[in-house]
Formats: sequence, C-alpha cells, structure tokens
Amino acid sequence: MTFDPFANNNQAATEQAPASPVNTSMPAAVAAAPNPFKIGFTLKAADQMSGEWLTPAVYGQTAQETAERGRDLIHAMQEVGLIDLTAKAASYVRSQHIAPEKPKGKPSFQGGKVQHQAQGGDYECEHGKRNFKDGGSWAAQFCGAPQGVPKDQQCAPLWRQKDGSFKAK
Repeated sequence: MTFDPFANNNQAATEQAPASPVNTSMPAAVAAAPNPFKIGFTLKAADQMSGEWLTPAVYGQTAQETAERGRDLIHAMQEVGLIDLTAKAASYVRSQHIAPEKPKGKPSFQGGKVQHQAQGGDYECEHGKRNFKDGGSWAAQFCGAPQGVPKDQQCAPLWRQKDGSFKAK
C-alpha cells in the first residue's frame, strides 16, 4: 500500500506508522508525537541581505494550535526584548567587521570570474599617460608617446593578465 500525503485519509496513515510512546516528563504544551504542522517565520530587519534575520519556528498537532503558538512566540519575543537584543547584537557585530578594500578599475567578466581591469588613466610610461585598448579577447596599455614617434623608441605594451592586472611580456 502506498501512502498519498495529499489524500485526506487519516486511517491509512495511522495504520502504516506505529504509535509513538508518550513521554510523561514533557510539559503539557509540548506534544509527544511528531507534530504534523509547522510555521517558520523570517523576521528581517532590512530588505537587503545585510540586515539581521530572526527565523523562529513553531510546531503543533493542528493548524489552529500551530497558529496560536506562532502568535504567542512572536509576542513573547517582543515582550522579553529578543527582537531588540538581536538588532543590537547585529549592530555590534557589523561595527566589528572590517570590510576588504574594493578592487580598483572597471569590473568585467572573464574566465568565469569578475575581473577588475585598470583603465587608461591608471597607467603611465616615460612618455605620459598610456592608451588603453580592448580587443575583446585581449587588452593592453600602449605607450603614451605622441604620434609619429618610431616604434623602437616607444615603451613596451602592458598586456592584460588573467587576474586583470597589466604587465609587459
């Protein structure tokens, strides 16, 4: 016999599952058998991922009991100051966090990773500001010598590396 979780057949479910022993040491508010109903809450302090979250859950034997427990839990969390305490703790943790320095340059996607490539104004040579050229599959910083200077008198180009930096070959 296969069990259909969507069928409204409580008798079939009790025939398949053996009865759980009752633990008499448990408080009356907590059911001894597995609770078929659960409500999980996500209480977010901000609409971004950086805001603190509280994710309590309540269980019950019936939908009504579970909803009442959910209401009671949220009221209790507010009354004992758990919501305010969570916000203060999260603020303290954020104040202790040292964010890594953001990479400089224009971000691009290469080789399955976001690369930060420096742009034209970031590189100079003995002739002045280098000229950035992006050929799609390659990029380079060329000598800033004025037009007409012979190539043998120009600085070597700096080619973009896989990590987004530039260096001469």
